[in-house]
Amino acid sequence: MRVLSTASPGTLRLLLADNHPLFLKGIKALLETVEDLTIIGEAFDGNGALSLAKELKPDILIMGLSMPDIDGLKLVQLMQASCPGTKLIALTLDQDKGGLRRLLEYGVKGYVAKRATAEDLLQAIQAVAKGGVYLDPIVAEKMAYGNTGLKNNMIPEENAGLSERELKVLKFAAQGYSNKAIAGELGLAVKSIETYKARGMEKLGFENRIELIRYAVSKGWLNEV
Repeated sequence: MRVLSTASPGTLRLLLADNHPLFLKGIKALLETVEDLTIIGEAFDGNGALSLAKELKPDILIMGLSMPDIDGLKLVQLMQASCPGTKLIALTLDQDKGGLRRLLEYGVKGYVAKRATAEDLLQAIQAVAKGGVYLDPIVAEKMAYGNTGLKNNMIPEENAGLSERELKVLKFAAQGYSNKAIAGELGLAVKSIETYKARGMEKLGFENRIELIRYAVSKGWLNEV
């Protein structure tokens, strides 16, 4: 692991972590050409990524899931506990929907396949930096239309009678905003947000955020950042 540079004020500070040096070198070469992005460090294993994240407090950690020393899901949990202000983008070789659901549950904001294009990775960084969620297009399509856990595999009718306020709250929730952040965006009390969210989830027939995200993917909400 190593610290690479300090960031200029106003730039997005990125930490890179993957156990394949050549792959990491390619990502680094790509991102170094983009304005307003600064790579402040790189690591080649999970412990190194965790250590640098604690020291440097990056805005975003772009991390592989196949680290030699720490399981990818475990590393995500450790990052959330140690560096809650750092947003996570996971790089993966597969397109496992079950793994995606667990990553979303643990708080990962971006999910990008290693075979993705440069444009895909940049879109993920931009979406996550703005507070949204980015899913690899192929995985998102499978999640939206495949068998991913919704009761009877059904998509609810268009907005299912949601009020305008319930719709706004659920869109923010699907994009990864906390109740407190949504309250700030809409100028409402946190308790009001909790009520609107619960009421909207009930109308849609959803019991958890993964069901909400699947619906959001099918409606294009995750792009509304």
